[in-house]
Amino acid sequence: MREFYNVSRQLSVIALLFFILLAAGCAQIPRASVVGEQEQIEIVDRPPPVPNGSIYQARRGYQPLFEDRRPRAMGDILTIVLDEQVSASKNARTNASRTGSSSLELAQLPDVLDTLAEYGFDLSGASDFNGGGGAQANNSFTGTITVSVLEVMNNGNLRVRGEKQIAINQGTEFIRFSGVVNPRTITTQNTVPSTQVADARIEYVGDGYINEAQHMGWLQRFFLNVSPF
Repeated sequence: MREFYNVSRQLSVIALLFFILLAAGCAQIPRASVVGEQEQIEIVDRPPPVPNGSIYQARRGYQPLFEDRRPRAMGDILTIVLDEQVSASKNARTNASRTGSSSLELAQLPDVLDTLAEYGFDLSGASDFNGGGGAQANNSFTGTITVSVLEVMNNGNLRVRGEKQIAINQGTEFIRFSGVVNPRTITTQNTVPSTQVADARIEYVGDGYINEAQHMGWLQRFFLNVSPF
């Protein structure tokens, strides 16, 4: 019997250690990127010039003579000027009240039922409820990031994506951007404000021990989820 108890205790300890290792491993799973994974750009090689005696080669690409060079093909680059200002607030308040009363008296009864005259009831009740709530958020994101043209859509819009990595001491910061750019919004400096990019996805994340220190531990998150308080 004692041997069975020892084996059962050892199995319980092993199961507990396995659960702890499994939970710790799940806590280290990286979250999915909002922008998505980096896509490979396949640029088609230019065809060789045709010896037709002409300086202009139509198959070598079209570049207007009196127009600034702007991104118009896969692989071209442009700069996104990040200037995101988001502010939101919400307030709510609720008031409710209710009162009620009821009474009954037994005054006139036959002599046989005189004892019931002593009985009666008088009820009253009241209910009052006040509730309120409010929330406010302010976010600001400024900077620049250079992106590449991944696709030229049928309507001429450009699907772009870019990533910037900055390594500082023991941590690395990642800035990612993707969206759809209208070529008409590209300035002469080859820049586009982020507020004029459709389907814009902006991500600013980091890794390293500083980033890990800003996250709650997996055991603390577990008790936070199951705690009724």
